[in-house]
Amino acid sequence: MLVGIMLISGCVAEAAKSGDTVKVDYTGRLADDTIFDSSVGSDPPEFTIGSGQLIARFEEAVIGMKPGESQTITIPAEEAYGPHYKEWVFAIDRDQLPEDVEPQVGSILDLVIMPNAVMTVIVIAVSETSVIVDANHPLAGQDLTFDIELVEIVEVA
Repeated sequence: MLVGIMLISGCVAEAAKSGDTVKVDYTGRLADDTIFDSSVGSDPPEFTIGSGQLIARFEEAVIGMKPGESQTITIPAEEAYGPHYKEWVFAIDRDQLPEDVEPQVGSILDLVIMPNAVMTVIVIAVSETSVIVDANHPLAGQDLTFDIELVEIVEVA
């Protein structure tokens, strides 16, 4: 004898898809296991999958994940920040720098290369007469490995 049926509705976690806004925790490592960035221990960053806010392969990796799931991916340099171009490393005469700029190795400079166009460079060497700078992204030429955990799907597309 059937007395009654009770439906207990639970929230079934949906998988993330393109267009969803999500929060993730991640740690980014280089091939030698050097950590170059991590969100662990801080507020998880929020982004919309497919919006181009992050490296495309990183965003694509989150598709199909459910909150609480983790995975590790490796993104080849060509799909991350591209190759390291030797021709983007060049010397600048020190007399071309403003007098109040005292460049040091590791300094970041913004060079005006034409009206309304600025190139950001990193100082890699300094001499009395010149400064050697690198206009490549600091992670150019590096394969990047990310440990990713989907923390939350904030908004479903």
